[in-house]
Amino acid sequence: MSYEYITVAREDGVGIVTLNRPKILNALNLKLIDELVTELTNLDKDSEIRTILLTGNEKAFAAGADINEMAEASAIEIMKRDQFAVWDRISLISKPIIGAVSGFALGGGCELMMNCDIVIASETAVIGQPEIKLGVMPGAGGTQRLVRAVGLRKAMEMLLTGDPITAKEALQYGLVNRVVPVEVYYQEALKLAKQIAGQPPLAVQVIKKAAHKASDLPLQEGMDYERNGFYLLLASEDRQEGMQAFLEKRKPRFTGN
Repeated sequence: MSYEYITVAREDGVGIVTLNRPKILNALNLKLIDELVTELTNLDKDSEIRTILLTGNEKAFAAGADINEMAEASAIEIMKRDQFAVWDRISLISKPIIGAVSGFALGGGCELMMNCDIVIASETAVIGQPEIKLGVMPGAGGTQRLVRAVGLRKAMEMLLTGDPITAKEALQYGLVNRVVPVEVYYQEALKLAKQIAGQPPLAVQVIKKAAHKASDLPLQEGMDYERNGFYLLLASEDRQEGMQAFLEKRKPRFTGN
C-alpha cells in the first residue's frame, strides 16, 4: 500500500514502519495514526513478518499530537471523532513491536512509545507527557501506562509538571530497555528485532500476551494463564523442532506451526 505519512520496509522477517512527517517532528495527526494502525494490522497478519520495528528519525520519534487538528475543534466534535478508538487496536497486535526512539517522544509520541514491547532509545531521546501545559491531559493511555511503567510518584511528577525526562532517566525508571549513541540506535533496534524474529513465532506471541496479562490479572489467574500457554505450545511443531534441534546440536528451523 502507498501511504502519505509512514513508510514501510521488510528485512529478514522484520516489518519496519517509519513515521514520516519530518518537517513537523512527526506530529501525530488522525491520518498518520490511521495509516499506522492499518499497516501494523497488515504486518500482524503477514506470515512472513515475525517482528515489527517502529521508528521515526534522529530528531523525533513523534513530538506529540498535531495541535492544528485540535485547536479549533469543539469538545463535542473531538468526542464524535472517537479518535482514541483506533489507538486501542495497537494493543491488539500479537507480534512484538520494537521501538527505535530518538529525539522527541512527547505526548502522543510517548504514548505510542509505551505501546511498544521493547524500546531502544538514543542518548538524545526526550520523553514526556506535556499535555497539562496545554490545559488538557493524555487521552491515549498516558496516565495509565506511565504509572505502570515508572510508578505512581514519578508518573505524577511528569504528568502534573509536564516536564520531560532524559533517556538516561527513562532507563533508570524502566521506561526504555537500552540507551545507546544516536549513531547506532536504529541499528541496535533492528538487530534486536531480527534476533526475536528468529525465535519460534507462536511462542513469541503467546509469551507477549501472557506478559501483558501480568499487569491486569491477580497472580494466580496470571499463573493459570501462563500454564495454559505452556500446554498449548507443547502441541506446536516448533516445540518438536526446537527440542529435536537441541538434542541434535543444530540450529532449529522454526516455521510458526
